[in-house]
Amino acid sequence: MALIIDLVLASLLTSLFLRPNFQDSALMQSYNLWSVCVWAVITIVPVSFFSFTPGMAVMGIRVARLDGATMVGVWRALVRAALTFLIIPAAVRNVDGRSWLDRLTVTVVVRMR
Repeated sequence: MALIIDLVLASLLTSLFLRPNFQDSALMQSYNLWSVCVWAVITIVPVSFFSFTPGMAVMGIRVARLDGATMVGVWRALVRAALTFLIIPAAVRNVDGRSWLDRLTVTVVVRMR
């Protein structure tokens, strides 16, 4: 659900600068590309420094490093975003509930409340 909130937010932010026109396929391709770029920014930057995206904040979850460090860091956030973009690594989970992207970046998603 947090991913959907982030995707809708990215689309709304993109709409502030580029008006979608469903009849114009070239414009919609550009719109979708910019929307993905905005999603990447609102995913990587907040996770790097604050450990959650806007969607995660609404859902009451955050990303934590297993080594106890306070910040997730840019490279971990970048890898998490890239793997989330591919969907499958984020969807496949092991017995303890961690996804492939969590295992690769040595992180875990935890509840804030």
